[in-house]
Amino acid sequence: MPEPEKKRPVPIKSVEKMKKLMADHFLELDRAAKDRSRKIAWCTSVGPAEILRAMDFLVYFPENHGAMLGATRMANAGIEAANAAGYSPDICSYLTADVGSYMKRQTPLAKAYGIASIPKPDVLVYNTNQCRDVKDWFSYYAREFGVPITGVNTYRSVGPVTSTHVQAVAGQMREMVPLLERVAGKTLDPARLEETVTLSAECSRLWKAVLDTAATRPAPLNFFDGTIHMGPAVVMRGTPEANDYYRELLGEMRERTTGGVAAVEGERFRIYWDGMPVWGKLRELSDICSGLKTTVVASTYCNSWIFEAFDPKEPFESMARAYTELFIVRSDDVKEDYIARMVKKFSADGIVFHDSKTCPNNANNRYAMPQRLSERLKVPTLTIFADLNDLRCYSAEQTRTNIEAFVEQLSQNRGATDKRSLSV
Repeated sequence: MPEPEKKRPVPIKSVEKMKKLMADHFLELDRAAKDRSRKIAWCTSVGPAEILRAMDFLVYFPENHGAMLGATRMANAGIEAANAAGYSPDICSYLTADVGSYMKRQTPLAKAYGIASIPKPDVLVYNTNQCRDVKDWFSYYAREFGVPITGVNTYRSVGPVTSTHVQAVAGQMREMVPLLERVAGKTLDPARLEETVTLSAECSRLWKAVLDTAATRPAPLNFFDGTIHMGPAVVMRGTPEANDYYRELLGEMRERTTGGVAAVEGERFRIYWDGMPVWGKLRELSDICSGLKTTVVASTYCNSWIFEAFDPKEPFESMARAYTELFIVRSDDVKEDYIARMVKKFSADGIVFHDSKTCPNNANNRYAMPQRLSERLKVPTLTIFADLNDLRCYSAEQTRTNIEAFVEQLSQNRGATDKRSLSV
């Protein structure tokens, strides 16, 4: 008997606008790099982009390029080149993929947009709130291009965010300004900074509202959709264009919710994803989950671009608080409480932890957190061993088998719960 035809999910219409936005972003950078019409600043993905936009820099995010290398499966060639140049295979594979691809003069921008190379920076600005690797990463390019580098060296394992944290980080941000003014050839306009912070705050609010629609049953979008649609929140926050896009996407998600349009047809189970995406296997993992009628309804990763602390009345202090409240910066107690709230909010039946080999700061399974959360929430957990970019760390067969066994466990738990309900 032939297998029944699988019903594909209803496509998200807004994706076409998102693709054009991202294309315009990269093409504008490429034009500026060629004709030097605008100064270009490189920034880490959760760095102080608002300051840079307020000074009229075009902003480029190498981590976004690293994710593109992973998603297009170009990463491993770059990783091998960087390893041969002395970069360890154990450090961030965004870094090694990106640096190695630059060494090989290769970029996914060529195929996607006809862009031959990444844009040369006039200045590099980092924030180590993710990890120290970003500072080393940007330092390579500072030496390569002979341009200045500046940044924030932030706190780690933060419990409650205090005024001490905020003032220390805000002070470092203020110290950047004279250098940035020299590179930009203009002074920082406080009103322009307030405007940019206002736009970023609105972007965060809209992106959060989009992700929150997945709390409904069935969820109108999933984690795999989120990793695509988060693009403007990463590379364009602080711009009106990003906010216009998320208003449109939010409207579409609300329509899907009202109409019962599901990201996964016949949704039976809902899970929470903690850790990085496996960029080169997004489609494969999405198909596995869809085939099991399981929706990844929420994730730590996609929510990392929600900055609720932004306040234009205190731009430096609110940026400092927002970029220090970031999940990856926090203590395990804070992280555990956050995941517990998310599991309850999105009615998740279980949690998947991705132990990303080269990204220990985004792997939260290594100090018994899954066991603690399983006991606390009475939900099962699964750990997938892979990597964000290095596909040598990924076993397709083992991953599929583990996910199938995990969903079977969810099914058994559901059956046991249903029997207890009937007996009552």
